[in-house]
Amino acid sequence: MNTFENQVAIITGAASGLGLVIAHKLLNEGARIGLLDLNEQALNDEFVGNPEREELIGVDVTDEQRVAQAVARVVERFGKIDILINCAGITGATNIKSHEVDTANLQKVFNINFMASFYTAKAVLPYMLQNNYGRILHVASIAGKEGNAGMLAYSASKAAVIGMAKVQGKEYAETGITVNALAPAVIQTPLVDAMPEAQVKYMTDKIPMKRCGTLEEAANMAAFIVSPENSFTTGFTFDLSGGRATY
Repeated sequence: MNTFENQVAIITGAASGLGLVIAHKLLNEGARIGLLDLNEQALNDEFVGNPEREELIGVDVTDEQRVAQAVARVVERFGKIDILINCAGITGATNIKSHEVDTANLQKVFNINFMASFYTAKAVLPYMLQNNYGRILHVASIAGKEGNAGMLAYSASKAAVIGMAKVQGKEYAETGITVNALAPAVIQTPLVDAMPEAQVKYMTDKIPMKRCGTLEEAANMAAFIVSPENSFTTGFTFDLSGGRATY
């Protein structure tokens, strides 16, 4: 399959978890990719063998200026931007009630989960507008739709991501650019593995399929959302929830 032949993508959080699996899928289907992650060493460890189609960039995605520089570097290398997938994210402290939430931790979660997605979209949209084509995918969470008790910062930041996808989808609907979100339930990732067992059980028990989603399932849906075939859906949040979503 060469679904993404001659297409250029940027993926944040590309060194691990969902970002890593999506990146390899798009590479296997012909894309050239700017791979962004705070952990530059992990990028170098994970991506070998396709140097002509990979631009590895260690960057703090909460720094707006550095994000803009990274996007410009990808354009300089590959000539355009067709796809942006925002996978970088953290849960922050979990399994705590709202009155126990540390304000600094909440702000850190918002900076990575929401502000960084805003910065990357802000940086790529002018390039997409030049070509009248683009696919932006913000990875949100079912927690952003329904709220997970004990996860105020994460749930609220992902709700903000969903709100952004709705707004941007409307704003660019006539330009050939689609902007959508993905709302997974629990996906088996290092991020989830690091969470308290009680918090993971609380989340998994809510899934009618009674299991976590897989990274491959998430990558397959993400690849469809940013493909040329997905041309009449924008401002929408795709569920990947094993039946959990109630609306």
